[in-house]
Amino acid sequence: MSTLPPCPKCNSEYTYEDGTQLICPECSHEWSATSYESADGDALTIKDSVGNALADGDTVTVIKDLKVKGSSLVVKVGTKVKNIRLCDGDHDIDCKIDGIGAMKLKSEFVRKV
Repeated sequence: MSTLPPCPKCNSEYTYEDGTQLICPECSHEWSATSYESADGDALTIKDSVGNALADGDTVTVIKDLKVKGSSLVVKVGTKVKNIRLCDGDHDIDCKIDGIGAMKLKSEFVRKV
């Protein structure tokens, strides 16, 4: 039996896997099993689509056309996003994109420059 990491929100040891997501039954927190990796038990690192570790202030490139919800705008492939901020949640990158404004992105749709 493989051991799954504890929940990053409430540290519950009863997490379970549902496809590519890990889910905590106690606090209902969901996170991606592929974008997080436990380095020393406490610190979680967020990784881009090819496995590079991301940090605050990095510059990334969008690898797929992304529709902006509630708008007719599209973030095109190859758009550079400078000075990202990492956060918790399903969309784990806070950023500001020229011509669109502030938004959140998933780390699986970006590549570190």
